[in-house]
Amino acid sequence: MKKITYTERNGIYYPDLIFPEQSTYPLGKYATVGHFDLVIVDEAHRSIYNKYKDIFNYFDAPLVGLTATPKDEIDKNTYDVFELETNVPTYAYELSQAVTDGFLVDFMSVESKLKFIEQGIVYDDLSEEDKMAYEDTFEDENGELPESIASSAINEWVFNEDTIRQVLHILMHDGLRIDYGEKLGKTIIFAKNHEHAEKIHEIFGKEYPHLPGYTKVIDNYMTYAQSAIDEFSDSKKLPQIAISVDMLDTGIDVPEVLNLVFFKKVMSKAKFWQMIGRGTRRCDGLMDGKDKDKFYIFDFCGNFEFFRMNNGRPTANQIALQGAIFKLKAQIAFKLQDLAYQTTELIAFRKTLVDDMVCKVRELNKENFAVRQHLRYVEQYANPNNYNSLTYEDTLLMAEELAPLITPDEDEASAVRFDALMYGIELAYLAGKKYSRARTDLYKKVSGIASVANIPEIMVQSELINKILHTDYLDTAGINEFEHVRENLRDLMKYIPRIGVKYITNFDDEILSVEWNESDLESDDLKNYKAKVEFYIRQHQDEAAIAKLKSNVPLNEDDVKALERILWSEVGSKKDYEAEYGEKPLGEFVREIVGLDMTAAKAAFAEYLNDVNLDADQIYFVNQIIEYIVRNGVMKDMSVLQEPPFTDRGSIVEVFTDISIWLGIRTVIEKINANAAA
Repeated sequence: MKKITYTERNGIYYPDLIFPEQSTYPLGKYATVGHFDLVIVDEAHRSIYNKYKDIFNYFDAPLVGLTATPKDEIDKNTYDVFELETNVPTYAYELSQAVTDGFLVDFMSVESKLKFIEQGIVYDDLSEEDKMAYEDTFEDENGELPESIASSAINEWVFNEDTIRQVLHILMHDGLRIDYGEKLGKTIIFAKNHEHAEKIHEIFGKEYPHLPGYTKVIDNYMTYAQSAIDEFSDSKKLPQIAISVDMLDTGIDVPEVLNLVFFKKVMSKAKFWQMIGRGTRRCDGLMDGKDKDKFYIFDFCGNFEFFRMNNGRPTANQIALQGAIFKLKAQIAFKLQDLAYQTTELIAFRKTLVDDMVCKVRELNKENFAVRQHLRYVEQYANPNNYNSLTYEDTLLMAEELAPLITPDEDEASAVRFDALMYGIELAYLAGKKYSRARTDLYKKVSGIASVANIPEIMVQSELINKILHTDYLDTAGINEFEHVRENLRDLMKYIPRIGVKYITNFDDEILSVEWNESDLESDDLKNYKAKVEFYIRQHQDEAAIAKLKSNVPLNEDDVKALERILWSEVGSKKDYEAEYGEKPLGEFVREIVGLDMTAAKAAFAEYLNDVNLDADQIYFVNQIIEYIVRNGVMKDMSVLQEPPFTDRGSIVEVFTDISIWLGIRTVIEKINANAAA
């Protein structure tokens, strides 16, 4: 049996097969697909995505992954890599069981809310003295004063000393201590950035001058970070408090840690639990002869509340920005096929998009290891003829198979980001969705350009800039106008002034609440019936009953029994199903997951699609219904027909002046629903 070895480059460990000249393989050749008998991946929640995933797909060998924090996020799903049901690992030893068995220790969370971190700094809420300081600090050269400073600015570019002071006082007063209460136990403070960490260190020195050497900043600004970590790991040495920026979040094993301080927001569930893991290690005899049996987590940024309410925000795969733009272009090209957009300008615009996409696909090096794993799709979408009639499935394939491979252009990053913003606005417009946040972002960028209007290139575009900022231009804009904005302003983004100013303030902050909560280690994440059943259905679409539902074929009694067996026996019980989905018919539930085959949907509405007597608006309406049902499987809630994109050409009454035509279409919808309700 052979094993993969790794080579370190710039702090990252790469499988040697990527750098064969450094590998131990004979003659430095690449390993063949059958080279290994078994592939084992430690820390499998990291570095197994994007190009590294292709390495694991390449080898024809069983794959074993080990991790304490598997990811179930969008495009970063550890379970998918190992072909498992989401939240259903092959084997799991949960934290709650490890605590029960005595291998790890439990925690208590101390969840504190500070006014500025929760609400920002509001001028009207300040004392008269602080208002004067606020005016002196934030008033600009035009005498204008912001009404408030957003909470997101705190510890990013506004560092308020009293906020830090309040946090340190809570830690020093309530933190777990050793040496019969004389010394705070080893503590990690997770800071937001280097400036924040240094400010915490400075304020601690001012507040506790009798404790020299008690704190130390440990981050990548240090020359000798490892020696600092070693000192912190030594129970007999200072510092007692390590102020960390990312360096102590994972992989550090210091059993003496008794307190963790979350002084920043953490959006990744996996990282959140990795950080909590820094305190779970046992330490015998630590508590004045008694064994460590708990640790405290001081949370000042609502992390526990966030994960309780949201279970972690899904995060999209961090593909290159050019890949994201490729994905947007594909979706726009799909939307522009509609009859409503068959104007000379928009036909030309779509052709430009397609030409760009074809060019980007043809640029891909077919000899590249990662590209070879997706060669079928590279060849398919390198042919411009395959863009003549794109389907929704095409857009999904291009997003999944090609977008991560697209290589960046040698272009100004700010211009490319502006492209992504504008293409996103264009797609939202075509989909009939609101784009208020994107438009606000556009206003900010254009305002930024206007602030340096003395630059000749910007002066040339002054008319367009003024239209955007001072008229209803964007309110009435369509695709052509948005594309005009993108083309003319993209190269000006580099002139927007960068905010590099840091403000140090000392306004009186306020503790709004402090809650002490026992840990909630019991979790049903690994017993998730909903995830299991949905995964099973997507992976078994060739089973007779499921295939019938996807193809709009009515179910018979045997099909229903087969669904009952699957949903009520194999992956759970009838009780589980009813607890999650109530009385929803099994067929309808399955159809909502797999959707309806596009060919079957078009066949159901063929009478209307092929009717030469229908006008363009009516055909558009029918096509929108088809697209909705293909995605959602059924259309039970007819109220959606009163919203965009269905109403883009008018209401049902306006589009179907002959109501009998609409009644016939509605009958088809009801029949499709009925075929799923058996």
